[in-house]
Amino acid sequence: MTVKALIFDFDGLLMDTETTLLESWVWEWRRHGLELDPAGFFADHGGDANDGRYAALAAAVGPGYDRASSHTLRMAHRAELNVALQPAPGVVGWLDRAAELGLRLAVASSSASGHVSSMLRQAGLLARFEVLATGDEVAAHKPDPAVYLLALQRLGLPAGQAVAFEDTAHGVAAARAAGLRCVAVPNPHADHARFGAADLVVASAADVPLDAAVWGA
Repeated sequence: MTVKALIFDFDGLLMDTETTLLESWVWEWRRHGLELDPAGFFADHGGDANDGRYAALAAAVGPGYDRASSHTLRMAHRAELNVALQPAPGVVGWLDRAAELGLRLAVASSSASGHVSSMLRQAGLLARFEVLATGDEVAAHKPDPAVYLLALQRLGLPAGQAVAFEDTAHGVAAARAAGLRCVAVPNPHADHARFGAADLVVASAADVPLDAAVWGA
């Protein structure tokens, strides 16, 4: 099978921004003297799930809760956490090998373009990717395939000539719905039992050579 491009999710796959997201919310709950129950924290869809999270915190804090202030402080704390982030283990090696093989690279993320591009730039990875397709450019988020279809459109390739890489079950569902084969690298907060739809599941990009991931999927 001819593979010409690789399409990567961003959050939780290329960089562990999922952990800093959770940590920012734990910090914000503790600022109010409360403990966040992490069960059910991560949504089964892409895009912004924070409305529900703020509503839950508001209910726990009571009438004195100021959402605008809460958001400003939490986002500032998350930015501090994100500054320390590096590419996930093995990712740079995969991207180096992709360049050696002449494979084109794209990102298909439910997050907004500003977040994705700024974090990739921080990590020194932005120039590696020919195409970015992001959640603020499509009408529906993963598990809807829209962002993957947009990435394929921008690459000018059919789904059969690309392989997707995902860290969540709903991301795998989106890639498969777009007609892509999909390699899953579950993030630390994902339920590994839910990745049955993936063509291949690996614990880390550091554990499997890119060639085996792409052509073994």
